[in-house]
Amino acid sequence: MKHGILPRQNIEQLVAKGHILGLQDDADHPPSLQPASLDLCLGDTALRLRASFLPGGGVSVESAVENIVMHRVDLKGGAVLETGCVYLIPLRESLNLPTDIVGLANPKSSTGRLDVFTRVICDGGEQFDTIPAGYKGPLYMEVAPRTFPILVRPGDRLGQMRFRHGPHNNLRTQHVSIDLKGDGTGSPIGYRAKRHSGLVDIRGLKAHQASEFWEPLTAPNGTLVLDPEEFYILASREAVEIPVGEAAEMAPIAPEIGEFRAHYAGFFDPGFGVSEAGGEGSRAVLEVRGRDVPFLLRHGQAVAKLVFEPMAERPDQLYGAQGSHYQSQGLRLSKHFTSD
Repeated sequence: MKHGILPRQNIEQLVAKGHILGLQDDADHPPSLQPASLDLCLGDTALRLRASFLPGGGVSVESAVENIVMHRVDLKGGAVLETGCVYLIPLRESLNLPTDIVGLANPKSSTGRLDVFTRVICDGGEQFDTIPAGYKGPLYMEVAPRTFPILVRPGDRLGQMRFRHGPHNNLRTQHVSIDLKGDGTGSPIGYRAKRHSGLVDIRGLKAHQASEFWEPLTAPNGTLVLDPEEFYILASREAVEIPVGEAAEMAPIAPEIGEFRAHYAGFFDPGFGVSEAGGEGSRAVLEVRGRDVPFLLRHGQAVAKLVFEPMAERPDQLYGAQGSHYQSQGLRLSKHFTSD
């Protein structure tokens, strides 16, 4: 096997060989595989925590969490995760990784666009969202809704995991800039989330009126002031294309470029934006949060970068080939919302 991100068919092999556990016996939630990632399923219980944490070397999550658990929440039948709270949820999946394969986690696109902050941790973990090669044990997801309370149930998929064989190398990057001019027809150039707007049901696809949750934005002079601690959905000026032989992750250019954070859900599967999969002209949608002080964002300002890395082999299914809410996208809210 070549070095690189494993495609869908190789992830299937990991499942078949027992390197990814907890999927085979769950008839209600069969594995959901993307071209280069596996969707992760929530378990039955959430732990409300006083604070986020990392267990550290040699320490299990269960023992590390004992002193910061406030109460337990039963997710069976549905439960609301409140804004401003941190929850830890055991995942259905566990791992028994080979010694040359690393696991890497990200929020799913729809999760990031709801301003729900998620991170995956494991026993002995010393960093978030990175599962070391050879790891054997359970997985947990930290979930922190920032703007909207969310209704979740066991089996809901808020995050995804990809698997890398070999070292993290052969990288190339592409800067991504912001579009504050739109299509020139007066359509919104972005959206700002309304606070105290109500509950989002994670399974409620196209079940929420966008106007009840989002304020459309215009930028007549090509600038937009980001207010501290407000959440925005904006789009990239450039079309984004992820070749079939690569995957990509969105990352900050540098922390010193401004008082904001761009893009929580940072993984792009092979085939996003490519004409072969019906995605020509796709833009990257950016989840942007202002911080500390008001910040003036200008049209064309670089806000993030795409970091590309090779696939171990071509995936047998490209992103969007079976249909996707986000292929061929311009400015687009998550699939939970519909216009009035």
